[in-house]
Amino acid sequence: MQNPFGNNNNNGQNPFNLNNLPLPPNYAKIVNDQGDIRISKVGVSWTTLWFGPFPALFRGDYYNFILMIVLDIDYALVAMFFGLNWLLDFPWPSLAFALLYNMMYFKHLFNRGYRPADQRSKQLLINARYWKEK
Repeated sequence: MQNPFGNNNNNGQNPFNLNNLPLPPNYAKIVNDQGDIRISKVGVSWTTLWFGPFPALFRGDYYNFILMIVLDIDYALVAMFFGLNWLLDFPWPSLAFALLYNMMYFKHLFNRGYRPADQRSKQLLINARYWKEK
């Protein structure tokens, strides 16, 4: 398969044979010891901005899904309790999670034993401050 993104990710240093998988420049591949692979965007999560907690549910990230639901409900209840209904006109929690969700997703997977699958993904995660060299 041709790489339409031109980011030269065919470096031959990958034991999981992901070299022919074309990815946009802002997507990272991570893998665990069992060979499970996750591919996700690094940066702002536009899907979380528009669809709220559903991207977390579809990724199987139940921890962050429940966290988003609880904080969204808490935000609404506090706004209604104090009579600040104007705060409900704009989904402020969705904006906050859009900026933070992809980082939360990667850090949660790193705690479960995942690591960058190749050098390009590793450098991307280091530059975005998602991954620290140990």
